[in-house]
Amino acid sequence: MTQDAFVALVTCFHDDETINYDATRRQVRRQVEAGNNIMCAGTNGDFTALTFDEKVALTEAVVTEVGGRAKVIVNAGMPATYETVKLARAFDRIGVDGIAVITPFFIACTQDGLVRHFTAVADAVNTPVYLYDIPARTQNHIEPATAKALADHPNIAGIKDSGGAQDTLEAYLQVGREKPGFAVYSGPDHLVHWSLMNGAAGCISGLGNVLPEVLAALLRAHNAGDHAEAERQQEIFGNFRKDLYGLGYPPALVKRALYLMDPSVGASRQPALLPDAEQDRKIIAILQKYALL
Repeated sequence: MTQDAFVALVTCFHDDETINYDATRRQVRRQVEAGNNIMCAGTNGDFTALTFDEKVALTEAVVTEVGGRAKVIVNAGMPATYETVKLARAFDRIGVDGIAVITPFFIACTQDGLVRHFTAVADAVNTPVYLYDIPARTQNHIEPATAKALADHPNIAGIKDSGGAQDTLEAYLQVGREKPGFAVYSGPDHLVHWSLMNGAAGCISGLGNVLPEVLAALLRAHNAGDHAEAERQQEIFGNFRKDLYGLGYPPALVKRALYLMDPSVGASRQPALLPDAEQDRKIIAILQKYALL
């Protein structure tokens, strides 16, 4: 089984905060040329700051730019099942390879509520649906037993684990072993190689926005059976992650690091993510350390 790398692509903005589709397409090309697949409208893509229509237009632009050269997954998750279903149906019509559904946020959900939510989305579309667990951001966690129950749905194809805990990832991987066809994608960048070695279908990485070639090289080495080289690339990836994420909120730091490499990606729409001269100096030092500037 060939395992895949997806990059949770940043959404590029103009100075007036409208979407910069040309810059976004350039980022798509950069990832595809490196050998990575694309996830759009995810956490690193400012999805909480995008309107419904923008998400649809963004996905159309990404799919068109990819042109069948790579796989595209898009996140449809919103707090309400109603809007999540509407978005998923719109993405279904576009023709993506998968629809990720982040757990509802702001609203506290029971596990039964999560089952009903994900089932409603999966029932509404033909595109394979992937559960998306990131409890630190949504405050709702998909328990492994819940993932196992949802794995029986014919249109729920797997899960993206962005919880960061190795024991939870292992529990999801066990679901995949027991439920053939249920793919597990690792979100934590420090666990990419470990997850691949333990049966993950691949990874969905935010850090790959900054280090696309390292991520692609890690997957290529692993798929070729060169685990020493894969581990070497993982060490680079993990060290960069430790250096960069030690400065604060990871998605904001990924976007800012990428901005300092290529200002056309623009800033973020998030209200608290303001430029900071001292932090920029630290980020620049990290980028220089890894020969990215």
